[in-house]
Amino acid sequence: MFNTVMVPVDLAHADKLDRALSCAADLAQLYKARVVYVGVSAAVPGAVARTPEEFAAKLDAFANEQARLRGIEATAHAVTSHDPATDLDPALLDAVKDTGADLVVMASHIPNVTDYIWPSNGGSLATHAKVSVLIVRGG
Repeated sequence: MFNTVMVPVDLAHADKLDRALSCAADLAQLYKARVVYVGVSAAVPGAVARTPEEFAAKLDAFANEQARLRGIEATAHAVTSHDPATDLDPALLDAVKDTGADLVVMASHIPNVTDYIWPSNGGSLATHAKVSVLIVRGG
């Protein structure tokens, strides 16, 4: 049913993604699909990495560790953005196309009042992506 599962990850908060990571791995095992972990970073130094190359290397290491821990085929797809805070939704939509994903599994928070004014990243992706999107709430 699914061949490529895209999982957006924020390496600065990887410890809060376990439910989504587990869900993606379970689906990948069920459908014998590969998982692509997508991370978006700025070209300038940040909390996770000083350069886009360092960020890509850390994302690759994350994907390799997930593959080893969860028994799945996994790769990484790093995206560099001028302003990840404002470019995240379009960057993730582009990544769906770039990775050939036919399913996106992403973590999200429990909605609050601001989500009625500004849509969440998961809600925006689910609204605009042409593939199935599974939003996994909670840590």
